Amino acid sequence: MPAPKEIPIRTSRRCELVNITGEVQAFLKEAEARSGTLVLFVPHTTAGVTINENADPDVVRDILHFTGGLIPEGADFRHGEGNSDAHIKSSLFSPSLTLIVQDGRPCLGTWQGVFFAEFDGPRSRKLWLKYQPDPA
Repeated sequence: MPAPKEIPIRTSRRCELVNITGEVQAFLKEAEARSGTLVLFVPHTTAGVTINENADPDVVRDILHFTGGLIPEGADFRHGEGNSDAHIKSSLFSPSLTLIVQDGRPCLGTWQGVFFAEFDGPRSRKLWLKYQPDPA
């Protein structure tokens, strides 16, 4: 059974969506994936993963602008570490994704990409990937 692989992610801003579709595709190629499922997992409480449009960068800007307006960094939170907004924002996303893999590629729509969602950066982060081939 293939072991999970840890991928380092370096973020450069406090809040950003990093397109990791290329890293996902490279992992599947390295794993010699054909048909199966791929699980992505983020072991952090202020980050997550999501699938969204990767063709128009304004979509990413809109997502970050809306979440920043909905949950502002300086709001009156009880958590004393100064990153409560990041915990709440990451809760709107997911710590994991499951993708169908067919012919060695993730099954994504024409405009879809896989994004690492950072809400407490810049930081060095981890993403774990696990490919599970379909039974023979």
